[in-house]
Amino acid sequence: MANNIVQYVIVRGDLKWPTGALIGQGCHASVAAIYKYLNEPETAEYLANLDRMTKLVLKAESEEQILKTSELLTVNQIKHYLWREQPENYVTSLATAPYDRNILRPLLQDYKLFR
Repeated sequence: MANNIVQYVIVRGDLKWPTGALIGQGCHASVAAIYKYLNEPETAEYLANLDRMTKLVLKAESEEQILKTSELLTVNQIKHYLWREQPENYVTSLATAPYDRNILRPLLQDYKLFR
């Protein structure tokens, strides 16, 4: 089952930041979600097979889109972490806890991969 467990990371594509800074935002959200949900069975399974971890990085068009996605995930009881860049205090990224891909895919199907 570990091959089907993934973590989704959503990063704002509307920010005119250097690529490295955008990658950093996604990394912050990813690490925060893993740490926050470290004791969840799916997270433990995800981390037990480090060579097979899968992350899907998606592109958000705005802060509002990420906030709406956070609401959708909350309503569907999907654990996630919303990263707010400081000191500006605006949302730059979101990462889910690791889940079975089939649970997350329908909720995030409107997003495109970040390229």
